[in-house]
Amino acid sequence: MNELQQLRERIENQDYQGALEIVNELEEMSVEDKLNKIYSYMVILLVHLIKQEAENRSTSSWDRSIFNAVKYINKTNKRRRSGGYYADSLTLREIIDEAYSHALQEASFEAFEGKLSVLELGAKVDEQKIKMRAIAYLETDNQ
Repeated sequence: MNELQQLRERIENQDYQGALEIVNELEEMSVEDKLNKIYSYMVILLVHLIKQEAENRSTSSWDRSIFNAVKYINKTNKRRRSGGYYADSLTLREIIDEAYSHALQEASFEAFEGKLSVLELGAKVDEQKIKMRAIAYLETDNQ
């Protein structure tokens, strides 16, 4: 990691302002990594919620995937040392909005044996209801 080497050099040269800039960059990279992981798990959660609603059924595999996605989203989101969260509830809703179209595409490959297009599958489900279910799962797991 080149940034750590640069940080060491700045501290050794007593360039504390430069060192703080690198620390800020590292913090930003860390947060971005957490949000990317949350997005990935959110897609998995939404794919299975979409399939459940579209097919009006569930399987133990889908239920397990939902359970695991919620656990990993909340685990990744929790700041261990300082407490709090990387993504507040507003940011989580934004991630859900961003991940939904990706999840709908993925679900179209799986739901109804992949026989429906993204548009056809999208017409079979209530997007807002699915998003609200995702939020409810995340909030229930946090308590």
